[in-house]
Amino acid sequence: MYKGHSKPCQIIGGELFEDTARPKQSVMEPPGEKPGETEVLSITPQLLKSHSGEFALDSILLLKLRGLGLVDLGCLGECLSLEWLDLSGNALTHLGPLASLRQLAVLNISNNRLTGLEPLAACENLQSLNVAGNLLATPGQLQCLAGLQSLEHLRLRDPLARLSNPLCASPSYWAVVRELLPGLKVLDGERVSGQGSELYQLCRDLDSSLRSSSSPGPRAVEAQPWVDPGYWESWPMRNSSILEEACRQFQDTLQECLDLDRQASDCLAQAQQALSPAETTSSFVF
Repeated sequence: MYKGHSKPCQIIGGELFEDTARPKQSVMEPPGEKPGETEVLSITPQLLKSHSGEFALDSILLLKLRGLGLVDLGCLGECLSLEWLDLSGNALTHLGPLASLRQLAVLNISNNRLTGLEPLAACENLQSLNVAGNLLATPGQLQCLAGLQSLEHLRLRDPLARLSNPLCASPSYWAVVRELLPGLKVLDGERVSGQGSELYQLCRDLDSSLRSSSSPGPRAVEAQPWVDPGYWESWPMRNSSILEEACRQFQDTLQECLDLDRQASDCLAQAQQALSPAETTSSFVF
């Protein structure tokens, strides 16, 4: 390289030539675009390797590609061993390459522009799916998930993040989704089956009874006189059983947590004792 020239030069065969080679572009900068211009991103092998630290795509197990402005999944389907994937906060409209990810267990595709989930029907090991903040308008668009035997956690709505789907506007969507996907254990962060689901149901029943009692119906308006003898004693009795059962369920759940915490502490103590320098390698206990 000759530095006495105003432009980068090279000496080749005794001759002086200007170096006209274009500078290399970064992984995140598509060809033909300058910094500051709007980027339309597609997933490339270089992007996957830089975010995962893996050299081979089929060695990637966990991948976080959140908020990169992605509109195309590109070569993501080559990550055949992928188990955990976060694509939230992008601009995706289709999921075609995900159909080859048979080992995928956890998928977050919230806050995109998806109108269908059909490629996920091939993800036979999928256990948890977050699709809040997309454009799913009817329960029929979830039909493709009905064959996923391992799917237990589904989120269509996230009030804390203010994300939802058009289908969630229907008051009956909860019941329809449960009927369509009977294997679900958690829907929108609430247990719908299995241990602990009864507590959620009791809380919903309590909310319903409180709402109905706060807005008097036709019977309350027509009642003569408005307050009958014993009225105020009978109203709390209708709800006391619900409250007592809710408290009992909560205490049982709390006791379970305490028992699990005690068991975990015992296991950690045993492991620490087994791994102490004074012990030999043959005395490990797990």
